[in-house]
Amino acid sequence: MSAAVIRVGVAGWTYAPWRGVFYPGDLKREQELAHAARHFRTIEIGETFHGIQRPESFETWARQVPADFAFTVLAPRDITHVRRLRDIRIPLANFLASGLLRLGLHLGPILWRLPANLRFDPVLIGSFLKMLPRDTAHAAAIGRDHDRTLRGRPYLDTDIVRPIRHAVEVRHGSFRCQDFIDLLRAHGVALACTAGAGEPAPMDVTSNFIYCRLRGPEGIGLDGYDTAALDLWSRRIKSWAGGEEPADAARIGGKARASKRDVFVVFDNDRKVRAPANALELIRRLRP
Repeated sequence: MSAAVIRVGVAGWTYAPWRGVFYPGDLKREQELAHAARHFRTIEIGETFHGIQRPESFETWARQVPADFAFTVLAPRDITHVRRLRDIRIPLANFLASGLLRLGLHLGPILWRLPANLRFDPVLIGSFLKMLPRDTAHAAAIGRDHDRTLRGRPYLDTDIVRPIRHAVEVRHGSFRCQDFIDLLRAHGVALACTAGAGEPAPMDVTSNFIYCRLRGPEGIGLDGYDTAALDLWSRRIKSWAGGEEPADAARIGGKARASKRDVFVVFDNDRKVRAPANALELIRRLRP
């Protein structure tokens, strides 16, 4: 069995407070992504959440990262928050045709963040999960149903057929049920572990990879992680990658089958300021 891949990174890369702290003071703005990608193995693209992008943007991002780098991509709010997963065939096609496939080998998981007031509906969620493309060829096929609202020409080419991974982030308490976990496992979709304030984040293993979003100990983006917290997350990540589940994992359902799993960890904490430092500290702890 091949070794699991652990990717630690940050949410976004264009933040003024990073300049002169994480970024050298004389670094040009257009060089910031390349600089960040030399330190991290993943970065979450947030622009896609706010609106449809152009193929040229994805191509520009892909050119600036190393061969072993993988972006994670936030799905459009039009699908998750405006339409609330209903009547999404055309918006999904537009998203997939907007240039996403231009990331090529750098395309990592797509994260579907659901609104806090969206309740679990097994029919709605089941239908949504069934629509998600499983590979790049499937994504291109769905994307052919795009309409004319795209910003620029559609991009539906694939060099080779690659799997596409999906993770779902939920916030409403009604999702804390076995039926939801069963649906995720049936479709091979990960339950995003979004760690923050409130009750412990569910850590159910529902796919062949793990997606963690670390938003700070208080969950409102204001704090960095101390040594004890980083040690704790390091142990959890090593457990997942090694084929086990963390001893302290808070789960909705039962354990998954033991298997090594890739792990994506994205820091989105402390108004972004301490996120790079925390990510680098965690990377050091995860080294053999």
